[in-house]
Amino acid sequence: MKSLLSSIVLRSLFLVGLSATVASGAAFDGTQKDVATYGGIALSLVAGSRIAKKDPIKSFLSSPPVLWFLFLFNGVVAATVGFALDGVQGITAAAAMGLVSLGAGFGLLQSRGTRSRAAENHGMRSRGTENRGTQALATQGRRTPTPA
Repeated sequence: MKSLLSSIVLRSLFLVGLSATVASGAAFDGTQKDVATYGGIALSLVAGSRIAKKDPIKSFLSSPPVLWFLFLFNGVVAATVGFALDGVQGITAAAAMGLVSLGAGFGLLQSRGTRSRAAENHGMRSRGTENRGTQALATQGRRTPTPA
């Protein structure tokens, strides 16, 4: 029950933050509009990052197909948006999309390293005397503590 309630609250806060970011121009002018926009951005970022740490979303976002999509799509957009937009907007958008692409690329490298280590460990965990022999060789030069 507690998990369901926290999930509903987080998703509601995320949607409120997105709505404040998008719709603040229709309701406010000047400084109020800026405060509502930046407050909505902060709220949606905090709530979204908390949602992304929960298990179903986290496992989906860390899967290799999703990481490849994020890496390639955001890389292409980062390269294109610099030419499509002028000035500070183009630079900011290209930098933000580039950071997302780099993050997905590092996630791909980490998952590749984890998979290769898992394959190595799986190969060492074989049945029978081969496993016992490697354990004996691995502990051969080590001292065992003696009781006092």
